[in-house]
Amino acid sequence: MTRWNRSLAAATACALALAGTACAQPAAAPPAADYAPSVGQAGKDVVWVPTSQTLVDRMLDMAGLTPQDRLVDLGSGDGRMVITAAKRGAVARGIEFNPDLVAMSRRAATAEGVAARASFENADIFKSDFRNATVVTLFLLPDLNMRLRPTLLDMPPGTRVVSNSFAMEDWQPDESSQVVEGCAGYCTALKWTVPAKVAGTWRLDGKELVLRQSFQMLEGTLRDGSNTVAISDARLNGTQIRFSAGAQRYSGQVAGNTMQGTADGQAWSASRRAN
Repeated sequence: MTRWNRSLAAATACALALAGTACAQPAAAPPAADYAPSVGQAGKDVVWVPTSQTLVDRMLDMAGLTPQDRLVDLGSGDGRMVITAAKRGAVARGIEFNPDLVAMSRRAATAEGVAARASFENADIFKSDFRNATVVTLFLLPDLNMRLRPTLLDMPPGTRVVSNSFAMEDWQPDESSQVVEGCAGYCTALKWTVPAKVAGTWRLDGKELVLRQSFQMLEGTLRDGSNTVAISDARLNGTQIRFSAGAQRYSGQVAGNTMQGTADGQAWSASRRAN
Protein backbone atom coordinates (compact mmCIF):
# COMPACT_ATOMS: atom_id res chain seq x y z
CA MET A 1 0.00 0.00 0.00
CA THR A 2 1.31 3.44 -0.80
CA ARG A 3 1.86 6.04 1.94
CA TRP A 4 -1.06 8.09 0.54
CA ASN A 5 -3.41 5.08 0.50
CA ARG A 6 -2.45 4.15 4.06
CA SER A 7 -3.30 7.69 5.19
CA LEU A 8 -6.63 7.57 3.34
CA ALA A 9 -7.57 4.27 4.93
CA ALA A 10 -6.75 5.58 8.39
CA ALA A 11 -8.79 8.75 7.80
CA THR A 12 -11.78 6.69 6.58
CA ALA A 13 -11.68 4.44 9.64
CA CYS A 14 -11.47 7.51 11.84
CA ALA A 15 -14.49 9.08 10.18
CA LEU A 16 -16.55 5.91 10.76
CA ALA A 17 -15.64 5.76 14.44
CA LEU A 18 -18.15 6.82 17.12
CA ALA A 19 -18.35 10.57 17.67
CA GLY A 20 -16.00 11.67 20.40
CA THR A 21 -13.64 8.77 19.94
CA ALA A 22 -10.03 9.85 19.42
CA CYS A 23 -8.25 8.52 16.35
CA ALA A 24 -4.49 8.18 16.41
CA GLN A 25 -2.55 9.37 13.37
CA PRO A 26 -0.50 6.71 11.61
CA ALA A 27 3.13 6.67 12.65
CA ALA A 28 5.62 8.05 10.17
CA ALA A 29 7.48 5.35 8.32
CA PRO A 30 11.09 4.96 9.50
CA PRO A 31 13.80 5.93 7.01
CA ALA A 32 14.47 3.08 4.60
CA ALA A 33 17.75 1.27 5.17
CA ASP A 34 18.37 1.24 1.41
CA TYR A 35 17.61 4.96 0.94
CA ALA A 36 19.79 6.61 -1.69
CA PRO A 37 19.47 10.33 -2.52
CA SER A 38 19.36 11.54 -6.11
CA VAL A 39 21.32 14.53 -7.36
CA GLY A 40 19.02 17.53 -7.69
CA GLN A 41 16.34 16.28 -5.32
CA ALA A 42 14.46 19.08 -3.56
CA GLY A 43 15.33 20.02 0.01
CA LYS A 44 14.11 22.66 2.44
CA ASP A 45 16.16 25.55 1.00
CA VAL A 46 18.31 23.99 -1.73
CA VAL A 47 18.41 20.97 -3.99
CA TRP A 48 20.84 18.24 -2.99
CA VAL A 49 24.14 18.09 -4.86
CA PRO A 50 27.01 16.17 -3.22
CA THR A 51 30.41 17.77 -2.68
CA SER A 52 33.07 15.68 -4.40
CA GLN A 53 35.44 13.86 -2.07
CA THR A 54 38.40 15.68 -3.60
CA LEU A 55 36.85 19.04 -2.72
CA VAL A 56 35.93 17.80 0.76
CA ASP A 57 39.61 16.99 1.29
CA ARG A 58 40.69 20.36 -0.07
CA MET A 59 38.22 22.24 2.13
CA LEU A 60 39.46 20.47 5.26
CA ASP A 61 43.07 21.10 4.24
CA MET A 62 42.31 24.81 3.79
CA ALA A 63 40.64 24.90 7.20
CA GLY A 64 43.80 23.43 8.73
CA LEU A 65 41.62 20.87 10.51
CA THR A 66 43.27 19.19 13.52
CA PRO A 67 42.10 16.60 16.06
CA GLN A 68 41.57 19.51 18.48
CA ASP A 69 38.90 21.06 16.24
CA ARG A 70 35.14 20.88 16.47
CA LEU A 71 33.61 20.97 12.99
CA VAL A 72 30.01 21.61 12.03
CA ASP A 73 28.73 21.02 8.51
CA LEU A 74 25.61 23.07 7.77
CA GLY A 75 23.40 21.03 5.49
CA SER A 76 25.44 17.86 5.86
CA GLY A 77 23.71 15.85 3.11
CA ASP A 78 25.18 12.37 2.78
CA GLY A 79 27.59 13.04 5.66
CA ARG A 80 30.89 12.78 3.78
CA MET A 81 32.30 16.06 5.14
CA VAL A 82 31.57 15.09 8.73
CA ILE A 83 32.82 11.53 8.30
CA THR A 84 36.04 12.70 6.62
CA ALA A 85 36.65 15.22 9.40
CA ALA A 86 36.08 12.52 12.02
CA LYS A 87 38.56 10.26 10.23
CA ARG A 88 41.10 13.05 10.66
CA GLY A 89 40.49 12.94 14.41
CA ALA A 90 38.20 15.96 14.82
CA VAL A 91 34.85 15.95 16.60
CA ALA A 92 32.41 16.58 13.77
CA ARG A 93 28.70 17.35 13.66
CA GLY A 94 26.30 17.50 10.74
CA ILE A 95 23.03 19.44 10.73
CA GLU A 96 20.61 18.27 8.03
CA PHE A 97 16.89 18.88 7.51
CA ASN A 98 16.20 15.65 5.58
CA PRO A 99 15.71 12.79 8.07
CA ASP A 100 16.52 10.14 5.45
CA LEU A 101 19.90 11.75 4.80
CA VAL A 102 20.53 11.94 8.54
CA ALA A 103 19.76 8.24 8.98
CA MET A 104 21.93 7.35 6.00
CA SER A 105 24.82 9.45 7.37
CA ARG A 106 24.60 7.78 10.76
CA ARG A 107 24.78 4.35 9.14
CA ALA A 108 27.78 5.44 7.10
CA ALA A 109 29.56 6.82 10.18
CA THR A 110 29.04 3.51 11.96
CA ALA A 111 30.27 1.56 8.95
CA GLU A 112 33.39 3.76 8.77
CA GLY A 113 34.09 3.29 12.48
CA VAL A 114 33.79 6.98 13.42
CA ALA A 115 30.34 7.13 15.04
CA ALA A 116 31.94 8.18 18.35
CA ARG A 117 33.27 11.39 16.74
CA ALA A 118 30.73 11.96 13.94
CA SER A 119 27.18 12.92 14.92
CA PHE A 120 24.20 13.98 12.82
CA GLU A 121 21.03 15.75 13.80
CA ASN A 122 17.79 16.33 11.95
CA ALA A 123 17.35 20.08 12.38
CA ASP A 124 17.05 23.47 10.70
CA ILE A 125 20.46 25.16 10.42
CA PHE A 126 18.85 28.56 11.05
CA LYS A 127 17.43 27.34 14.37
CA SER A 128 20.53 25.46 15.54
CA ASP A 129 23.25 26.57 17.93
CA PHE A 130 26.73 25.83 16.61
CA ARG A 131 28.66 28.58 18.38
CA ASN A 132 31.14 26.11 19.88
CA ALA A 133 32.45 25.03 16.46
CA THR A 134 35.97 26.01 15.47
CA VAL A 135 35.41 25.09 11.80
CA VAL A 136 32.19 25.64 9.84
CA THR A 137 31.68 24.09 6.40
CA LEU A 138 28.79 24.75 4.05
CA PHE A 139 27.53 24.24 0.51
CA LEU A 140 24.60 26.64 0.33
CA LEU A 141 23.32 29.28 -2.07
CA PRO A 142 24.55 32.89 -1.71
CA ASP A 143 21.33 34.17 -0.13
CA LEU A 144 21.55 31.46 2.54
CA ASN A 145 25.19 32.31 3.17
CA MET A 146 24.11 35.92 3.70
CA ARG A 147 21.43 34.86 6.18
CA LEU A 148 24.11 32.99 8.11
CA ARG A 149 26.79 35.68 7.82
CA PRO A 150 25.82 37.69 10.95
CA THR A 151 25.91 34.50 13.02
CA LEU A 152 29.27 33.51 11.57
CA LEU A 153 30.78 36.95 12.22
CA ASP A 154 29.70 36.74 15.86
CA MET A 155 31.54 33.46 16.37
CA PRO A 156 34.86 33.55 18.25
CA PRO A 157 37.66 35.23 16.28
CA GLY A 158 39.76 32.63 14.53
CA THR A 159 36.83 30.38 13.61
CA ARG A 160 37.40 29.10 10.08
CA VAL A 161 34.54 29.08 7.59
CA VAL A 162 34.90 27.13 4.33
CA SER A 163 32.30 27.17 1.57
CA ASN A 164 31.89 25.08 -1.53
CA SER A 165 31.71 27.58 -4.43
CA PHE A 166 29.39 30.26 -3.02
CA ALA A 167 30.66 33.52 -1.54
CA MET A 168 29.59 36.05 1.12
CA GLU A 169 29.16 39.17 -1.02
CA ASP A 170 31.47 41.96 0.24
CA TRP A 171 33.10 39.76 2.88
CA GLN A 172 35.95 38.69 0.64
CA PRO A 173 37.50 35.26 1.26
CA ASP A 174 41.00 35.06 2.72
CA GLU A 175 41.80 32.16 0.43
CA SER A 176 40.31 30.31 -2.53
CA SER A 177 41.31 27.11 -4.25
CA GLN A 178 40.14 25.28 -7.37
CA VAL A 179 40.07 21.49 -7.63
CA VAL A 180 40.63 20.19 -11.16
CA GLU A 181 40.88 16.43 -10.92
CA GLY A 182 38.17 14.29 -9.37
CA CYS A 183 35.53 17.02 -9.45
CA ALA A 184 32.98 17.54 -12.21
CA GLY A 185 31.12 20.57 -10.88
CA TYR A 186 31.16 23.00 -7.94
CA CYS A 187 34.90 22.63 -7.48
CA THR A 188 35.95 25.85 -5.72
CA ALA A 189 36.72 26.13 -2.01
CA LEU A 190 36.49 29.53 -0.31
CA LYS A 191 37.85 30.17 3.17
CA TRP A 192 37.24 32.97 5.66
CA THR A 193 38.65 33.42 9.16
CA VAL A 194 36.30 35.22 11.55
CA PRO A 195 38.08 38.47 12.45
CA ALA A 196 38.33 40.06 15.87
CA LYS A 197 36.34 43.26 16.33
CA VAL A 198 38.88 46.09 16.60
CA ALA A 199 37.12 49.22 15.33
CA GLY A 200 37.54 52.19 17.67
CA THR A 201 40.18 54.36 19.31
CA TRP A 202 43.14 52.73 21.01
CA ARG A 203 45.88 54.07 23.25
CA LEU A 204 49.12 52.57 21.93
CA ASP A 205 52.15 53.37 24.11
CA GLY A 206 51.15 57.03 24.43
CA LYS A 207 49.95 57.29 20.83
CA GLU A 208 46.39 57.35 19.54
CA LEU A 209 45.48 54.57 17.11
CA VAL A 210 42.13 54.95 15.33
CA LEU A 211 40.91 51.85 13.48
CA ARG A 212 38.06 51.49 11.02
CA GLN A 213 37.12 47.95 10.09
CA SER A 214 35.47 46.23 7.15
CA PHE A 215 35.54 42.55 8.03
CA GLN A 216 39.25 41.55 8.04
CA MET A 217 40.40 44.75 6.31
CA LEU A 218 41.49 47.80 8.33
CA GLU A 219 42.27 51.45 7.77
CA GLY A 220 42.91 54.32 10.14
CA THR A 221 45.53 56.64 11.61
CA LEU A 222 48.25 56.67 14.26
CA ARG A 223 48.77 60.05 15.97
CA ASP A 224 51.80 60.93 18.07
CA GLY A 225 51.36 64.46 19.38
CA SER A 226 50.88 66.70 16.37
CA ASN A 227 52.11 64.08 13.90
CA THR A 228 49.40 61.89 12.33
CA VAL A 229 50.09 59.18 9.76
CA ALA A 230 47.70 56.92 7.88
CA ILE A 231 48.21 53.23 8.51
CA SER A 232 48.69 50.90 5.55
CA ASP A 233 48.81 47.18 4.74
CA ALA A 234 46.43 46.69 7.64
CA ARG A 235 44.35 43.58 8.18
CA LEU A 236 43.29 40.87 10.59
CA ASN A 237 43.63 37.11 10.50
CA GLY A 238 41.37 36.06 13.33
CA THR A 239 43.02 37.58 16.39
CA GLN A 240 46.26 38.40 14.58
CA ILE A 241 46.65 42.03 13.53
CA ARG A 242 49.19 43.73 11.34
CA PHE A 243 49.63 47.26 10.02
CA SER A 244 52.31 49.74 9.02
CA ALA A 245 52.60 53.33 10.22
CA GLY A 246 55.28 55.29 8.47
CA ALA A 247 58.41 53.16 8.47
CA GLN A 248 57.28 50.97 11.37
CA ARG A 249 55.71 47.59 10.88
CA TYR A 250 53.37 46.45 13.68
CA SER A 251 52.17 42.90 14.32
CA GLY A 252 50.38 41.48 17.32
CA GLN A 253 47.47 39.70 18.92
CA VAL A 254 44.04 41.03 19.86
CA ALA A 255 42.37 39.95 23.10
CA GLY A 256 39.10 41.82 23.51
CA ASN A 257 39.97 45.42 24.38
CA THR A 258 43.72 44.89 24.51
CA MET A 259 46.42 44.23 21.94
CA GLN A 260 50.11 43.51 22.20
CA GLY A 261 52.91 42.64 19.84
CA THR A 262 56.15 43.88 18.35
CA ALA A 263 57.15 46.69 15.98
CA ASP A 264 60.61 46.42 14.48
CA GLY A 265 61.64 44.14 17.34
CA GLN A 266 60.25 46.41 20.08
CA ALA A 267 57.29 45.35 22.24
CA TRP A 268 54.10 47.40 22.08
CA SER A 269 50.69 47.20 23.74
CA ALA A 270 47.39 48.99 23.29
CA SER A 271 44.04 49.28 25.03
CA ARG A 272 40.74 50.39 23.51
CA ARG A 273 39.14 53.55 24.79
CA ALA A 274 35.64 53.04 26.19
CA ASN A 275 32.84 54.64 24.19
